[in-house]
Amino acid sequence: MLFTRKAAAVWLFLAFERALTAQIPLSSHTSASFYPGVESDLGQWDLDEGPVVNATGHLVFETANSLLQNWANTRHRIGHTIVPGTIPVGTLLYHGAITGPHLPTALDWVAVEPEHSTFFCRGTIETGFWHLTLTVTQPMKVLYFDGTSAAKIPEGTLDTQDLVAWSEMKPERVWNEEQRIKDLCKWGEKYGVNGFVRMEMNFEIMICNFTSHMEIVSFLNLESVRVSTHPLDMPEDPNTIRHAFETVHSASWRENYPGETRIMLDYSGLVSFYDTALVPSLVPRRVSLDRWDHRVAGISSEDIERVRDRLAQALARSPSTTSGIDWKTVLRVVVDRYASRLEFIQHLLNLTLDDGSIFDHARQIQRQLRNVLLPYTVLTALPPSTSVTANATNSWAAPVFRECATSHAASIASRGTTLAPSEHLLLQAVQETTHEICRVVTKMWASGMNLGVDAFYPPEQRPEVDHIHTLTGEWKEDVTQLISWLDWSVWVKCRPACGLEEMCYLPTWPFGFFRAPGAPLQARWDSGSLWPDPNKGEWKRPQPKCIRRREPYSF
Repeated sequence: MLFTRKAAAVWLFLAFERALTAQIPLSSHTSASFYPGVESDLGQWDLDEGPVVNATGHLVFETANSLLQNWANTRHRIGHTIVPGTIPVGTLLYHGAITGPHLPTALDWVAVEPEHSTFFCRGTIETGFWHLTLTVTQPMKVLYFDGTSAAKIPEGTLDTQDLVAWSEMKPERVWNEEQRIKDLCKWGEKYGVNGFVRMEMNFEIMICNFTSHMEIVSFLNLESVRVSTHPLDMPEDPNTIRHAFETVHSASWRENYPGETRIMLDYSGLVSFYDTALVPSLVPRRVSLDRWDHRVAGISSEDIERVRDRLAQALARSPSTTSGIDWKTVLRVVVDRYASRLEFIQHLLNLTLDDGSIFDHARQIQRQLRNVLLPYTVLTALPPSTSVTANATNSWAAPVFRECATSHAASIASRGTTLAPSEHLLLQAVQETTHEICRVVTKMWASGMNLGVDAFYPPEQRPEVDHIHTLTGEWKEDVTQLISWLDWSVWVKCRPACGLEEMCYLPTWPFGFFRAPGAPLQARWDSGSLWPDPNKGEWKRPQPKCIRRREPYSF
């Protein structure tokens, strides 16, 4: 809308006052983001230009931000990221013996929590079972597959491992874990890899050599209260159900940031199947698909070789050649800065209001938008009082958009050639993600300024009610689309929050989803079973729900 003369006078006074009270620069150096000619930069900082349809920067961002976090990787089971890592000296690991008091000598599995490893012990109430605790004696080089990468299902959870082990997907080997660990370890031997990190109920490590990098802390004959003697029997008896719950409960300790801290990932060696330069063949296969349905299946043989070559380079590179940037923190700072504020703004926009309160409510939301943009609202960013074009395009707000969008990555981008290829990918992911967040928030704020709901306007200059309703409707659509596009798992929670005797839970493999190899699917699920049907919605698209923390348990 065009400003009245009174509004123009108000803005002139405010601009003059802001100029008088502006902080004096600490040095005479010109800001790296100072740009005198905003008009010539509008092509890049257009508030109406959203991300391209096939953009994947936000997907790289969220998968990298969610590494080693149980919640996000339970929600999106099909992994798209492989990352080198190290298990530090002194870390305790656990192994449930299947064949009695016999130490593993070569290839086998360990868990990061005893609740997980004891689930795989075999033994009767009379004989008990044997449980091994180990400690890492020298840094152990590992490779991590994200997603629910230990789930033995044909829907794609094992795809990235298959490509590393066999250079192709082998769905017929879903249950052939012995061959998988053997061939993964054979591939990793030349790079000094002694373990492969995966997740099912909790995180586990496929160990290539039990006689290396570890020593025994204890090997105990523990009491067994489980009726079942096989870890894949359906846990219908109360004691086994309690054990199953505690396995899931122990995983919840690592479900969100910072995740599993006993495994140190090297983000500078990260390989992502959302990297469109590295894996272009998957781009057309994701068109029009929800993220739940993204698969690595369909990747070209050329892209497979590029992925394996990139992994080889990352594993062979000396740690001294990395940039030293803490990418885990860089990503998390962005999430911390915007997640709760965007969620709160969406909450305010979902409230139903009458005409009498809509103006004050819109001003509250405008103040929240100002809070987000506070560090980036440069002095000169004021809507002109006479330019219809500038108001229509919000071009006057471009400096705020640019400051916001470049703030997190500009100093990293200046490093240029010192970044590894994986770091360039992460940098681009941060840039694309913050670009869209700042575009939408700046657009919403600028629209509120133009209409006159900002607190800098005198209260008597109240816009018409129907215009305010139109504005808040546009705001609601903008923030809803942004949150959907970002798809951060930090927003996925039980609503209302669970009580003290409950725990927020996502349907977790294998509880309710496994069956013995070759067994008919429906034979495992009947009307009297405790466990859900894996063909129903919560299997493909896990949704949070509250479950009991004490008997009677249910999943």
